Amino acid sequence: MAAFAPQLRIPAIYMRGGTSKGTFLRKDDLPEAAREPGPVRDALLMRLVGSPDPYAKHTDGMGGATSSTSKVVIVSASESPDHDVDYLFGQVAIDEAFVDWSGNCGNLSSAVGPFAIESGLIPPERIPADGEVEVRIWQANIEKTIVARVPIQDGQVQESGDFELDGVAFPAAEIGLAFKDPADGEGRMFPTGQVVDELEVPEEVVAGGRLQATLINAGIPTIFVSAADLGYDGTELQDDINSDPATLDRLETLRAHGALKMGLISRLEEAANRQHTPKLAFVASPRGYRASSGKQIDEGDIDLLVRAMSMGKLHHAMMGTAAVAIGVAAAVPGTLVSQAAGGDEGRSSVVFGHPSGTLRVGARAEQLDGEWTATEATMSRSARILMEGKVRVPADVLDS
Repeated sequence: MAAFAPQLRIPAIYMRGGTSKGTFLRKDDLPEAAREPGPVRDALLMRLVGSPDPYAKHTDGMGGATSSTSKVVIVSASESPDHDVDYLFGQVAIDEAFVDWSGNCGNLSSAVGPFAIESGLIPPERIPADGEVEVRIWQANIEKTIVARVPIQDGQVQESGDFELDGVAFPAAEIGLAFKDPADGEGRMFPTGQVVDELEVPEEVVAGGRLQATLINAGIPTIFVSAADLGYDGTELQDDINSDPATLDRLETLRAHGALKMGLISRLEEAANRQHTPKLAFVASPRGYRASSGKQIDEGDIDLLVRAMSMGKLHHAMMGTAAVAIGVAAAVPGTLVSQAAGGDEGRSSVVFGHPSGTLRVGARAEQLDGEWTATEATMSRSARILMEGKVRVPADVLDS
């Protein structure tokens, strides 16, 4: 009888953060061979999530077979005296064998502070009996600071509350997030120097092969286009987009051309191995619609409509990092986002409609020596521990 390797037992916490969820791990709890970047770490995390899965179900792993649930987070005590913890995010592909480390997850960012407190990474003397703890987070993927304000009740992280977040079924405690200097770190905030570019694409993407786009590095690299240019009105829900493979191919082709224009890839073919970034979003002026939950969103409830693609599919709500990009783009006069929000004037905050409902995001941007820069973007999210214990992964994965 053949001998097989036993399973590793790795301490882990499974958490919801915003409208996403994923497996949170302390770096020091990982097998030594997986504590540094490389193929062993990637193999371990893919096996943990259950990827690659040709059935696209993640039946044999912790993933949920969507871009919102195929996520892993590694947290450690910060090496910087100005931060409490270092946070590394991995977006695990579902049916392909790779982990995308090219960007952050803004939704799961809201769970990093509570995880750090729960895991003993914040000194006990910092935690009040009641109030809140400010956790300074170094986001290692994009090398930026995130400040989380975590509510505390009876000396513990407060998770229950009355804060409602569209895209999440139940209310919870509100966590404030401030993304400091949220430019992505892969070049200028507007990589071409323009707030609106003319993007050349194949005829099958849009008739005439040209459309306007706002290309921005803020929160996460994002390509904004007009919904009308794609034949949409901005009220689309997931099934309207995700049920049509030809539509998904068309939008992925557009994303690849935008990535090339932004300088994030050097050849169109490289976009296939960079699924997490850049994001593609389409915007429109306000109009009423019925959200995926059945909730009616009236035109007067929102400043604009936004729909965003994530890992090749229309997102069910809005990625937190893309919300940062929306807020920053809305703060800059002349972008397609600020135009959709009612004109060429920049806005300090906007409420936008997404497939699950609405979200408010604020941002500050300023122009210095002809270059735009963002100083901060803010939003509220919630987070909750769903399960804690040890995740099991076959030990032979370390031989990868």
